[in-house]
Amino acid sequence: MHALVPPHPGPVASGDLVGADIGLLLIVGTIVALPTWYVGSYLVSLFLGRRFTVPVPELLGANDEHRLTGEPPAFGTVLLILLLPLILIFFNTGLNTLATIGAIDGDAAWVNLLRMLGQTPVALLITLLIALYLLGRGNDPARMEKIVDGALGPICAIILVTGAGGMFGGVLRASGIGEALSGSLESVGLPLIVAAFVIATALRVAQGSATVALTTTASLIAPTVAATPGLSELDLCFLVIAIAGGATVLSHFNDSGFWLVGRFLKMDETTTLKTWTVMETTIGLTAFAFALLGWWLL
Repeated sequence: MHALVPPHPGPVASGDLVGADIGLLLIVGTIVALPTWYVGSYLVSLFLGRRFTVPVPELLGANDEHRLTGEPPAFGTVLLILLLPLILIFFNTGLNTLATIGAIDGDAAWVNLLRMLGQTPVALLITLLIALYLLGRGNDPARMEKIVDGALGPICAIILVTGAGGMFGGVLRASGIGEALSGSLESVGLPLIVAAFVIATALRVAQGSATVALTTTASLIAPTVAATPGLSELDLCFLVIAIAGGATVLSHFNDSGFWLVGRFLKMDETTTLKTWTVMETTIGLTAFAFALLGWWLL
């Protein structure tokens, strides 16, 4: 869902660049994403889980020192806290999608306000403050401070390593390696949907960011798409999904997500490559296979 379906910025921007209908892309992307998850993620995870043992990190385990006193929170309270950041973030991504398709005025004051609340750091900060209030009622403020302080250590290490991985990808993007690779691949003579997948894969491997790979590939092939007669609305949707599949595969050292997952689960680089990278690759390949099948059949 992260890479294939609006309102994620990558599919939205790619769909806009190649002229795909965003509403239809949402439907087709969801239909493709469900079996892609089952085959490329769930089944592969079962296979990998039998071969690698990764203990539950202490950050996610039970720790009496960091346990709140009193009655456990109500189910509705927990559900609210879990869903609140998703709802707030959707204000940003959802309104961006609506503005892209012209359904709303993207410069309206209320739109900018909700999009500001939906910025990820703002949404998470709001959720944190509400969680502290809802879950901390009846607890000693000093104890609450100790719990919050105890969360900083492991999270700061993850943020530092993740930031370093993202910065590495940023340096590669600034070097122009992505444009050089995509330019050399444009003249290979592959079928349009295969070329889109290969270019997106090369950009993903070269600079790490899935969103950059999505948008750059779409902008590179947009003139070819416009000059190709007979492409239906479904073809354009499958083309965006193929690009998204290529932008998902082979997450490695220049992808901040690689370091986030590896450090959060306390896996070394070799194990992360054998698990996370393999799963990301199977997800991307499965999505591309479904898109290619739809391109040929429909």
